[in-house]
Amino acid sequence: MVSGHDQPRRLVLILGDQLTPSNAALRAADPARDVVLMAEVADGADYIPHHKKKIAFVFSAMRHFASELEALGWTVDYVRLDDPDNTRSIVGETARAAARYGCAATVVTTPGEWRLLKALQDSELASRGALEVLEDDRFICSKAEFEDWRARRKSPRMEHFYRAMRRKTGLLMAGDKPVGGRWNFDSENRKPPKRGLQFTGPLRFTPDATTVEVLGLVVERFPARFGDLEPFWFGVTRGAAEAAFAHFLASALPRFGDYQDAMLRDERFLYHAVISLYLNVGLLDPLDLCRRAETAYRAGRFPLNAAEGFIRQIVGWREYVRGIYWGEMPGYVGRNFLAHDRPLPDFFWSGDTEMACLRACIDQTREEAYAHHIQRLMVTGNFAMLAGIDPKAVHEWYLAVYADAYEWVELPNTLGMSQFADGGLLASKPYAASGNYINKMSDYCKSCRFDVKQKTGPDACPFNYLYWDFLDRHHDKLGGNPRLGQPYLTWRRMDEVRRRATRHDAAVFLAALDAPAKTKSPAAA
Repeated sequence: MVSGHDQPRRLVLILGDQLTPSNAALRAADPARDVVLMAEVADGADYIPHHKKKIAFVFSAMRHFASELEALGWTVDYVRLDDPDNTRSIVGETARAAARYGCAATVVTTPGEWRLLKALQDSELASRGALEVLEDDRFICSKAEFEDWRARRKSPRMEHFYRAMRRKTGLLMAGDKPVGGRWNFDSENRKPPKRGLQFTGPLRFTPDATTVEVLGLVVERFPARFGDLEPFWFGVTRGAAEAAFAHFLASALPRFGDYQDAMLRDERFLYHAVISLYLNVGLLDPLDLCRRAETAYRAGRFPLNAAEGFIRQIVGWREYVRGIYWGEMPGYVGRNFLAHDRPLPDFFWSGDTEMACLRACIDQTREEAYAHHIQRLMVTGNFAMLAGIDPKAVHEWYLAVYADAYEWVELPNTLGMSQFADGGLLASKPYAASGNYINKMSDYCKSCRFDVKQKTGPDACPFNYLYWDFLDRHHDKLGGNPRLGQPYLTWRRMDEVRRRATRHDAAVFLAALDAPAKTKSPAAA
């Protein structure tokens, strides 16, 4: 009988968002025989103009994970970005390492992005049967399980999927019923901000020597990229990620449920966890986080709406959009139900706009590589949809600017939830709103040059007339949507003078938006 050590050596490819010691490729390999390959490649950093902080976070987390694997007994071949022999691509580095070590085969966990999976499947290694791609089982719902669930439903809404995942995991269940008698406490998670709300924010970390070295690399190689690199305070190790979650659990989650939709200019993080960047690279386990939140709730540390709201984001929405992504790609990225084709305005990169809400969210994004879900959905996303901006350009902007953005999670959220470009596959109606919503849920309007209470005219909040103009422009496609019946009825009841003024103001605003950009965006640099 041949022992495992006598088997041919294999190459174990670990990607930058697979920083989990128990991932499928590592479990299938033998640390006494096989070689782990990790590589910083220009193709990954350049296919989208990623925020400087995101590049630094991923590269530093990768270097720390390589050290973690070495401490566990693995042989790790780590290729740095500035290695003169670096081929710039994962496929190139995989082929080079396989030849260097004489590996008979390469094993990898399924990449999180379709483009990279396709590149590997089209590679020379795959063509000669030397590539094994394993299911990424770090998720709660497998692709096959999701497709089976979806095939049994006429309309694959997240709420129904979420209930199935609650039953599967037993999270917040009392037998076969949800704790509290309701599946969803979202109606209790929409409190507007009140005076005096403040929080110290997420746990911050001081860069160690490895991170300082990576920061220097980013300064040298990506000087023109969007975003502020420093101060850099993200954790880059499993221990730091665990500490960040523990901090959220103890300090912020008790009030997260109430104020998760609130937006304050001087409280950028409020009670949000800011752990999605750790979760999406594999430094945290999603089900473990949910079980710890449930345990803390059952111990009486915070109310049910806080626990349910947090758990829903992970076992519900996060798992759901991944299923949609893999079920709809590669064609999903080209969806454009509303036929929007306006270029992305330059101020999405510069923040140079008189609209205080957009300026606040874009400035925050530039400085932190972070904005929470309502800032993304109801400020920048809402504006982009109302203004008719090309949804693929919006998708590429979100993918570029946020530290937690990976295509499997970002694309459905942008094209489906934010831009309604999939025609209602994810959302039952467009998430469109006038300035009143932003005024209710934030303090942005108080410092704005526009008046949120004015509906038309040169001083009116652009969201007000853009909202009604959006509905008017798309009546043929949206007029029959049952969830938009009341807004369309309101529009029809407006006097003709008001409707004409609305259309006129929207046309003037959008014409100014189309004026040639004064500066060059990082995407074009």
